[in-house]
Amino acid sequence: MFDAALRPVIDRILDPLGRFLMRRNVTATSVTIIGFGFGLGAAVAVMFGAFFIAAMLIVVNRFCDGLDGAIARQAGPSDFGGYLDIVLDFIFYSSVPLGFALYDAANAQAAAFLIFSFIGTGVSFLAYAILAEKRGISTDIRGQKSFYYLGGLTEGAETIIFLIAICIWPSWFFHLACGFALLCWITTVTRIHAAASLR
Repeated sequence: MFDAALRPVIDRILDPLGRFLMRRNVTATSVTIIGFGFGLGAAVAVMFGAFFIAAMLIVVNRFCDGLDGAIARQAGPSDFGGYLDIVLDFIFYSSVPLGFALYDAANAQAAAFLIFSFIGTGVSFLAYAILAEKRGISTDIRGQKSFYYLGGLTEGAETIIFLIAICIWPSWFFHLACGFALLCWITTVTRIHAAASLR
């Protein structure tokens, strides 16, 4: 929901650093992998109840996620880079609820519902990208991407705000997770509707 509005601001901030790193032969893929490591570190921190550290690692992960895109814009985006970026993002998103389930078994049902809901948003997002490619549909509203990015109520920015929120207020995990999961299903239904309109 907020990604399109935030993208120009983020790009202006990170593009100079992306140019600097590209000139020093830092690849977008290496930054993607490093960021993923920080993201998994956040899940491990949650598992051990280190919620402040987890929140900081989530921020670093997202910084890397923006930075790999800035480098890719300078060097030219690659199909594999775009593929790896989205695959690792979805794994990272699901790892944090898993961390909460491992931290406290009382969180397990809400975590399972949330991960189940992430499957809906993820599959509806990626399947629409396939349809868009087949129909020759493109957009740069969310910046230069390797494939079509369909928006929704729960995009990247909202997901990160949510992940940080559950780290700040871990005792509210059940309510926040269930609420966000329901928003994910609204996103999934609207994406299915968007796909149906392509028929």
